[in-house]
Amino acid sequence: MLRYPHPSCPSSTRPTTAAAEERTPSMMDPARIDPTQEVRTLSFENPDGASGCAGQAANGRKGAPSRMIAPGERIVLGDMDGPGRVRHFWLTIPPMPPEVMRRVRLEVFYDGASEPSLSVPCLDFFGTPHGRPVAFTSSLVAAQEGRGFNCWIPMPFRRRIRLELTNESDRRFPLYYQITLTLGPVVEDIGILHATFRRENPTELRRDFVITDGLRGPGRFLGASIGVRVLPDPAFTWYGEGEVKMFIDDDDAFPTWCGTGLEDYVGTAWGMGPHHTPWQGSPLVLGPPDATLPEFVGFYRWHLPDPIAFRERIRVTLQQIGAVAVPRGESAIRQALEAEGRVAGGRFHDIPEGPLEAFGICERQDDVCATAFLYCHEIQPVERVDLEHAAADIERRDWEEASPFERALGLLF
Repeated sequence: MLRYPHPSCPSSTRPTTAAAEERTPSMMDPARIDPTQEVRTLSFENPDGASGCAGQAANGRKGAPSRMIAPGERIVLGDMDGPGRVRHFWLTIPPMPPEVMRRVRLEVFYDGASEPSLSVPCLDFFGTPHGRPVAFTSSLVAAQEGRGFNCWIPMPFRRRIRLELTNESDRRFPLYYQITLTLGPVVEDIGILHATFRRENPTELRRDFVITDGLRGPGRFLGASIGVRVLPDPAFTWYGEGEVKMFIDDDDAFPTWCGTGLEDYVGTAWGMGPHHTPWQGSPLVLGPPDATLPEFVGFYRWHLPDPIAFRERIRVTLQQIGAVAVPRGESAIRQALEAEGRVAGGRFHDIPEGPLEAFGICERQDDVCATAFLYCHEIQPVERVDLEHAAADIERRDWEEASPFERALGLLF
């Protein structure tokens, strides 16, 4: 049984209600008026975020809402002294082929660091993997109509924050953006947002994909936006039996936190179609019209009401396990998987009657990527995303069509 110190005990460190509210003020309370928080906004209309200096171009008549970003160009979206907190981040780039959309880098640097603490493909930061944005909303990020990318993940900073965007594609495109932040005191032990991108193309049999590992605590795993490119394997009727596991602090061979399957981690069950909710969802489920399984899947999970804290370290993994239904008379499928040592869950289960003779779960390989979001007390560098690797093998398929917006805007840019 879990036990906590009684509030009357001297050893209790639980803050009073007033103290807790003072340390974690809710800016979502519309009745709260906090004069210590000064609002600033960053955009091409006010790149320095100075007070009273926005919208001056063309005599204030929308003279600088956007800029063309050339191939290879890096721009600073914002460079602000703190303390403060980014509250909302919106941007849009025009619809383009997936491999172009994936080749835009977003990085964040804190307190004058030379290495980023956030380095990810730009659209993956907004919950849209594979360079294929679709419309969805969640509590922390949204892709409104699949074109307007929003982030409400708080990004506090102590002394300074710098946000950069780099176009590593071979196309120029217009960028519109706006970052809203407040300047004002932050508590000393505030968590600083870190984000990393990982991809294995393909994964290795019987070795779980690592969503995040290596950042030091104390900290909190906020969640992840994950993409799966389902690789063809005719033996499988489902790709998502793998469990999400979280190895926290002193965990060794076995984790503290273990789920029951991929779609279960997203909060749904018995397969996973396109849907989205405030905390979890799977907006992208895309494949050939007559295929049994999709080719491109994108899903997210935010651990807001169910926080995942760690004192020293955390490693989050995802298994690649799928379901195999063996048609009656085709026992060779089962025998081949057994001979290859790919049976998971112990064994196949025999079915005495009907069109199927056996059912089991088996190890498989897919192309998996993940953007992980963590808060850490200590500012730490992360591995810089390799966009060539991130953009490999995601070109538009023959069964996909460019959106009407892509065709129309392509005439302009």
